[in-house]
Amino acid sequence: MTDLSALTLKQASAMIRAKKVSPVELTEACLASIKTFNPKTNAWITVMREQALAQAHALEKEQAAGHFRSPLHGIPIGLKDNIDAAGVRTTAGSKTLEGNVPLNDAEVTRRLRAAGAVLIGKCNMHIFAQGATSAVSYFGPVRNPWDLAAIAGGSSGGSAAAVAMDNCYAALGTDTGGSIRTPSAMCGVVGFKATYGRVSIRGIIPLTWSLDHCGPIARTVEDAALVLQQIAGYDHLDLQSIDYPVPDYSTAIGGPVSQFRIGIPPMFYDGLDTEIGQAMEAAISVLARLTKGSCEIQMPNVLGTGAGSEGAVFREELGNSFVSPEGAPTGLGGGNGGGGQRAVDYIKEWRQLRLMRRTVDADVFQKQNIDLLVTPTIRHLPWTIEEELGRLANERPRHPEPGNTRSLDDYGLPTITVPCGFSKNGLPIGMQISGPNLAERNVLALAHAFEQATDWHLRRPTLTADSKVPVLSKAAAAQTGESLTR
Repeated sequence: MTDLSALTLKQASAMIRAKKVSPVELTEACLASIKTFNPKTNAWITVMREQALAQAHALEKEQAAGHFRSPLHGIPIGLKDNIDAAGVRTTAGSKTLEGNVPLNDAEVTRRLRAAGAVLIGKCNMHIFAQGATSAVSYFGPVRNPWDLAAIAGGSSGGSAAAVAMDNCYAALGTDTGGSIRTPSAMCGVVGFKATYGRVSIRGIIPLTWSLDHCGPIARTVEDAALVLQQIAGYDHLDLQSIDYPVPDYSTAIGGPVSQFRIGIPPMFYDGLDTEIGQAMEAAISVLARLTKGSCEIQMPNVLGTGAGSEGAVFREELGNSFVSPEGAPTGLGGGNGGGGQRAVDYIKEWRQLRLMRRTVDADVFQKQNIDLLVTPTIRHLPWTIEEELGRLANERPRHPEPGNTRSLDDYGLPTITVPCGFSKNGLPIGMQISGPNLAERNVLALAHAFEQATDWHLRRPTLTADSKVPVLSKAAAAQTGESLTR
């Protein structure tokens, strides 16, 4: 059973189709993995054991009858706990929403169910998605599977840790300032946000509607493409959704990349940790052999997006209950804790954002004659949970992430992170590949080609059932829900 949970999504899907394994067996294997490793990583808030097994049994009957809904048929997948699933609590990592049980699925949840995915649980996250570490959650910090003392990245830290530890074959995350890509890079897995509006965000607790994305976290580029295929598409009830046909993303896997010319924006390479800089230099050398080569380019300035005002709408709906004994005032730290912005300033920034998104393809890709961008996902190696929570306790300035991811949410461009190396202490390093609007297939093609030319994605954490979980100091624990009675 444990070996089954270590399969890639593609491998598990092929075995389902060949009737070599059943949805129930895959689900039981993942539940066993969660039982063993969640006490270490704290990646899950709610495990949907009974619902998942009921789904799996129903899908097993369809399998026996030769009916397969999609490549996700019978595949256990996790949901970040700001994504609604009918009848299951959605907490956003907070005490405020601990008892929040939605009546309806989010649109992405509905699509996963229709595709035959087994929804196995809700993943831990940084409270209200307002931070890049997942260290601050009412349900305790998410721990990095590669080093339990380290942060897993955020805000979709539980989703990334769960995938890295073979708890599920993929998970959904959300990305407003890098919340899919940052934890994916820190946990050594693949994270992909498609073009803004390509995937519905209806039924997801908002952070900033103008920037919010939803997308897959998986073990391989091909696995991410398989999940994206099922969740992408127009949703007329989502005001952010774009009405364009969804292509067959599988055609990008193994597609030619030798014609691509890569852009390297120097602003993304400033202030890198030495080991990240070395890993990126080696990765670019690999890409140079696969493509036409690279050149330095310039990116448009990001002037502001009115994020505080949009976040204030949700906080107003929650009322006074938003400020609760869960480290909220100091623990949010996502640049979205404001509000009270003048309406005229918000409208100006919103118009600037829309204009930038309409011109970014011409200004970056066409005028500078490039096909794709390559940047480090994050500039710094994961730091410790103790350090992060100690910083909050003493109200020191926040760590300088997500500097390399946020602007790509502003641009709205399709962006993937793939493993591209490891530090001397065994911590993962990620590389971002971005393309023009709706150029997901080109992004996937180059990411897959790089993945196949290297072996970073094959490495797995050495965490065991006997691994010791570091104990936080009292001051650090006071900044998270780990010290509160649940």
